[in-house]
Amino acid sequence: MPFFITAPGATDTLMVASGLFLLTALIGVGVLYFKLHALPEQMAHKGQKVQFELVAVLALLALFTHNHAFWIAGLLLALLPLPDFTTPLRTIASSLEAIASKPVQQAQGARDDAAGAELDHQPQQSAQHAVATEPSPGHGDQLRS
Repeated sequence: MPFFITAPGATDTLMVASGLFLLTALIGVGVLYFKLHALPEQMAHKGQKVQFELVAVLALLALFTHNHAFWIAGLLLALLPLPDFTTPLRTIASSLEAIASKPVQQAQGARDDAAGAELDHQPQQSAQHAVATEPSPGHGDQLRS
């Protein structure tokens, strides 16, 4: 008799071995599937926080909707580095805070100095403006003919 035929009342070892193999294979495929879906998140973990969060959302959408376009978009986003927009904005904000925290008297003194400088230059500008707007001699003669 072949080895896979068991006696009545005995344990079927081939069925037990096949069951354990199927259970192990099923768990292994599931682990591989979830590791593959987490691949973009692991790649984006080294980057910026915003990039990581976007990739994580795309990976979850791909997992729950079974739409591979989300997973591919997450993978591409994880591979491409995002430019750093926050550092220049933070320096601009800190500079504006520094300007805003200056005492009011210094700011008013600077405005008074700027107004005095404008008054000094104003007569020169009006004289130049008057010279530039006067018509040249003979200009009207050409229009009449």
